[in-house]
Amino acid sequence: MTSRIADPSLSPLGEKSHEWARAHMPTLTQSITGIQGRPLEGRRIAACLHVTKETSVLIRGLKTLGAEVALAAANPLSTQDEIAAFLASDGIQVYAWRGESPEDYQECIRRILASRPEIIIDDGSDAHVTVHAAEEFHDLNPLGGTEETTTGVTRLRALEQSGKLRYPLIAVNNASTKFLFDNRYGTGQSTFDGLLRATSLLIAGKRVIVCGYGWVGRGIALRGRGLGALVYVTEVDPLRALEARMDGFEVTTMEKAARIGDIFVTATGQINVIALRHLEQMRDGVIVANAGHFDVEIDVRGLEAQAGAAGRKLVRPNLEEFTLKNGRRIYLVGRGRIANLVAAEGHPPEVMALSFSNQLLSAVYLARNYRTLERKIYGVPLEIDRQVASNTLEALEIEIDAPTEEQQQYARSWAKE
Repeated sequence: MTSRIADPSLSPLGEKSHEWARAHMPTLTQSITGIQGRPLEGRRIAACLHVTKETSVLIRGLKTLGAEVALAAANPLSTQDEIAAFLASDGIQVYAWRGESPEDYQECIRRILASRPEIIIDDGSDAHVTVHAAEEFHDLNPLGGTEETTTGVTRLRALEQSGKLRYPLIAVNNASTKFLFDNRYGTGQSTFDGLLRATSLLIAGKRVIVCGYGWVGRGIALRGRGLGALVYVTEVDPLRALEARMDGFEVTTMEKAARIGDIFVTATGQINVIALRHLEQMRDGVIVANAGHFDVEIDVRGLEAQAGAAGRKLVRPNLEEFTLKNGRRIYLVGRGRIANLVAAEGHPPEVMALSFSNQLLSAVYLARNYRTLERKIYGVPLEIDRQVASNTLEALEIEIDAPTEEQQQYARSWAKE
């Protein structure tokens, strides 16, 4: 099958971006070179991922290990067209371009699944859900798959609980070397990167409302405070709300936050976290952005309906102004889609090296062990998680202690002297 991309002539620019990312992802390159032989030889892999420079290092790594890879975007607005062109020129089947329509987006996912993949690597679970929901793939039974995001794992848990899961899945998102670093440090930094590129405004002194205090919310709150913002957290979980308060953040309700905030960032994975009633209460000129995987956390349709065509205009790249009936202006970043990828370049290479090492090593694990795995969701094997951590420490030239034999014996003993 022929790739479908925006502009093949962008390949040289994509190669430069790929090399920059690769030079800053030693954890991933070490994970690739540390594997003996070509365990993915001849295996067909479908990947539904954000098509970025960091992703290109993973995709080429899979190819190095012998896989035949087909790639689609995990978001209509996250594709870096130069990377799509570079990967297509390297023999990868790529179906991705920035600005896909919803129909194009679904068709691209169908294209990669038409390659009859044996392993599916996903970010958000749109590919996994399509396999299970679309009649045309009712006879597709992959050896297994992986999932990158919190939102995606939640969807797959629901599929598992319904008894309809057709193949084993590894929840890469749940690896310690993924959520503790990617979700927190990666999203924390890249979300503000997106906000700054979209708005070019000062963060210090502004009231930043972080909706949700999971690992993504924690990272955004931490970086907001580091930039001098007054950070408030909204939550529905009492434990997370208490943790946010103990971490030094103000905790309040969305109703109260709507009346005082300057910048709002959603990070919950839920729908209508910022509903139209909240938007109507907000002050003139507030900025609203989403850091969750899907564009459902902000009621964009309600916002569009109230503003109408006359009350909506693009004021900067990836920043739209909506004038409500009450005359107040709301500024929406990246159409309510994931701001760090729509308005910026996504996570830094160093942190994606950990996440993609888990993806790559989990794919190898599936290829080697699928016969013994059941149709259920597994965590990343502990040995993989620890190997990724060890590879990262080595890349950072950090040495740690090892327990002595005496300490190991003491830890194993129940009778302490």
